[in-house]
Amino acid sequence: METDALLALDARHVWHPYTQHRGAPTPIPVARAEGAYLYTTDGRRILDAISSWWVTLHGHATPEIADAIGQQARTLEQVIFAGCTHEPAVRLCTELARVAPAGLRRVFLSDDGSTAVEVAVKMALQYWENRGEPRRLVAALENAYHGDTFGAMSVSARSVYTASFDPMLFDVARLPDPSEGGAATIDALDALLGTRGRELAAVIVEPLVLGAGGMRMWDEATLRAIAERCRASAIPLIADEVMTGFGRTGPLFACERAGVTPDLMCVSKGITGGFLPLGATLATDALFDTFLSDDRRRTLFHGHSYTANPIACAAALASLALLEAPACTAARARIEAAHRRGLAALAAHPRVSGTRLTGTIAAFEIASPERGYLAGVGRALGAFALADGVLLRPLGDTCYLLPPYCTSDDDLAHAYDVVARFLDQPRP
Repeated sequence: METDALLALDARHVWHPYTQHRGAPTPIPVARAEGAYLYTTDGRRILDAISSWWVTLHGHATPEIADAIGQQARTLEQVIFAGCTHEPAVRLCTELARVAPAGLRRVFLSDDGSTAVEVAVKMALQYWENRGEPRRLVAALENAYHGDTFGAMSVSARSVYTASFDPMLFDVARLPDPSEGGAATIDALDALLGTRGRELAAVIVEPLVLGAGGMRMWDEATLRAIAERCRASAIPLIADEVMTGFGRTGPLFACERAGVTPDLMCVSKGITGGFLPLGATLATDALFDTFLSDDRRRTLFHGHSYTANPIACAAALASLALLEAPACTAARARIEAAHRRGLAALAAHPRVSGTRLTGTIAAFEIASPERGYLAGVGRALGAFALADGVLLRPLGDTCYLLPPYCTSDDDLAHAYDVVARFLDQPRP
């Protein structure tokens, strides 16, 4: 389809996510992708410096994953997973249990990150119900983001993302953002346990990096302290590793950096290497066992039509195999080193503050009259970078770079150079 015709039909029929269609930039007409690059219908080549919303791990059109998908599609493309099973799902759950923090042996498959969180919250609440000790209170972090379904929105920070729905969301106990000082977070959790500990059903965190809330990074010691208090109080800890999982922070999972095993762990985004939607919620046997009963009302009544889609499971297995190869570990270390060089060059710029890095995730703030997600500087940077062949999608005044693992040092250096040239422009 010709570019003009494609964009005209898009403008007539498509409702894009996170897009105010009045005044929105024309969407990028992508025809194909390979490695770290997108190729448009009008002949442009664009570096995908954000892994297409953090999902593309190894690069676009990775042959090993594409081949696994093709083979599986010719064998078994879909089957109901209530009452049936199949090899790709069984192998995937087995592999996830093997590579996850020790003790997470049960895997519930779903569709995406938000639903993986939804499942975890429901598991934690029903865990207490099944024990005959109903609890309804969940503790979550300030500035957290866990997804756009109603349970996930409820445990997320109240923000522009949730404002239209706030009256319909359940209340949570809010703990201070650990990126602003872990001691305050732990003090608040201690106080909560002291006053409402018998009401508390779960604590949910994004381990080490609060993603959509501004790439806010926090320390392993605070995560360990949260986990220790949850364990001592026998309260399930939910780790939302939807963004941080599959090597983004260095090891396969951010919890590994702190030596922490949560009771529930949510993964998605990079699970299939960016090829297909899939989510998973991992649980301990102890939590799973509370759902075992002759009383069928203690069943987890949750599911999705495409749960354990065989093609998505095959993609995930192929991606996991690539992740465990020494070359992928080396690539992640190389990208982290390239980030350090890029951030060091930006750190002295008068418009830059808060440079930070965890694994392959780099971020900083840009001085702007506006703050937060709606700050116009982010949109301006995105347009400037796109004109120079780099895809960025800043979170308002927070710029981040989160590239596929195949991204070369030269490509990443180019992305940092584009940001530097934007910062050197006269302010409007």
